[in-house]
Formats: sequence, C-alpha cells, structure tokens
Amino acid sequence: MAKAKQKQRRKTPARAAKKPAGKPARLKAGKPSKLKAGKPATARTAGKLFEALVAVQARLLAPGGCPWDREQTHDTLRPYLIEEAYEVLDALDSGDDEHIAEELGDLLLQVIFHANLAARAGRFDIGDVIRHIHDKLVRRHPHVFGNVKAETSKEVLKNWEQLKLDEKRAKKAARGGEAGASAKSVLDGVPRTLPALLEGHQLSKKASKVGFDWKTAPEILDKLAEEANELRRTLDSSDPGRKEDELGDLLFVCVNLARFMGLDAEIALKRANLKFSRRFREMERLAVERGSRLADLGSEGLERLWVEAKKETA
Repeated sequence: MAKAKQKQRRKTPARAAKKPAGKPARLKAGKPSKLKAGKPATARTAGKLFEALVAVQARLLAPGGCPWDREQTHDTLRPYLIEEAYEVLDALDSGDDEHIAEELGDLLLQVIFHANLAARAGRFDIGDVIRHIHDKLVRRHPHVFGNVKAETSKEVLKNWEQLKLDEKRAKKAARGGEAGASAKSVLDGVPRTLPALLEGHQLSKKASKVGFDWKTAPEILDKLAEEANELRRTLDSSDPGRKEDELGDLLFVCVNLARFMGLDAEIALKRANLKFSRRFREMERLAVERGSRLADLGSEGLERLWVEAKKETA
C-alpha cells in the first residue's frame, strides 16, 4: 500500500517538475501557449497548461534558476498573496475579461509558488493541494455526489457548516483529543491574519449562528449613531488609545450592518475608494481644463468642483 502511494505521488505535477529539463510533454516550459483567447480549454488542454505552469515555476526555483525566486520563503511571499488577491478584485470591477484572466493567473501562481516551496522541503506538493480541495468539494456536497437532499441554498449552507464541524471533531480525535469534544469557541477558525474588515465579518457571522445578532437593520443604524456620538466625545481627548477604541467600535458596527444586509464591508469600501478616486481625478481634469490647480481653489472652490465632478461621473 505504501509503495502504491509513493508511486502515485511521483505522478503529481510538482514532483514531475523536479526533472532538470522542467518541461512536460509537448508543452515546453517558457514557451507561450497556443491556446487562443476566448477559446474554452478542455480538461486535457487545461491540465497540460497547468503542468507547464508548475514546471516553469519549479524551473525558476531550481539551481541555475531565478535568484529572486530562489530567495523567497512562505513568509516573504505573504504580501504578494494579499496583493494579488486584491488585484483580482480590482480586475473584477473593471469588467475586462482579459484583465480578469491575467490577474487570476497571477493569483494562481502564488498557490503554485507556495506548493513548490513546500515540495522542495519534502512537505507537500501541488498534487496534495489539489487533492485536498477536490476531496473537500466532494465531501461537502453530498446533495450532489451522495444521497443527501438539499433543495435550497439555505439547506446547502446548513449541511456545509455541520460537515465542517464534524471534520473538525474528527481531526481533533485523530490528533489525540476526545472524539466528542466540541471546539472551544464558536469563533474558532477565524484567522487573525485576515484583513480587519473581513475578520470582523467572519467573527460576527459565526456569533450570529448561535443567535447573537441584531433583529433588524434599523437597530444597527441606531447603534451606529450611538457609537458615532461616543467617538465624538473623544475628539478633545489627549488619549489616542481611547480614540482608537471608539473608532474601532464604530467600524465594527459598520461591518455588522454590511453583513446583516448581505453585503461585504471590504468590497463596499473598495467600491467607495474607487468612486472617490474616479471623482477626484475628474476634479483634477476639470481644474487643468480651466487653467487652474486644485491647491489654488480654496475650500469653497474645491467643494463646487467636487459637486460638478460627482455629476460628471454619476
């Protein structure tokens, strides 16, 4: 059984990519793909393209490869993983299919990079990554691949959460814990490394599943006004910690309001940032068109230009 498993693992893309040539059959590493834009890839062509990408990245990490790539670690790559994820969000907002495909590719490269680093250390490889998500998708969709019935999205999500809980208990039992033991907190599983808005969303979402939640959106808006007043009372304070605490409370209520409305505060803020950027750039364009600079307009002039820019970019 062990030999069979070792034989199977040798067939994963990352392990195959360890060969000096780093080139899978027919698709040479470093050569552009012949797949035309907009032409759907079959499972076969997509698989070959994926193997070629894994091989290219493995070649960059190999002796004689790219000095920068060979210096990277899981820790040094963290900022790039976050950066690429946000660039995908930006591309999605653009509606440009070619841009979206390009940014998704950059994000995919981060996954492959981490997997190849682990493969070099003999810990796991891209095959293990794919196996984990493949098995999880099958396991968490018994209404598709099994005999469980789930007619609505609500039923699907309920089953999903129960399966997650069962999996956590099984893992804990396998590691020496009690099989029937539950998690220490319903908040377990929310990574502290998440961006703050997303972390707040996940924490409040988990708390809501045990009934700790608002009943209506107007209640949250009332709480928002309360927190705004508390923040206002700190404006004359010389204690920055107190101001930070009250501002954090205000932001957390905003996150709750977004979640309660079925929205994501992170995405909402990104859209607001984009809208501000678009309007401010329009202000700059209008100022230049009229032979002036924003810095010379004064507060009233800037306000008039802002109102005009809002109309132009509505």
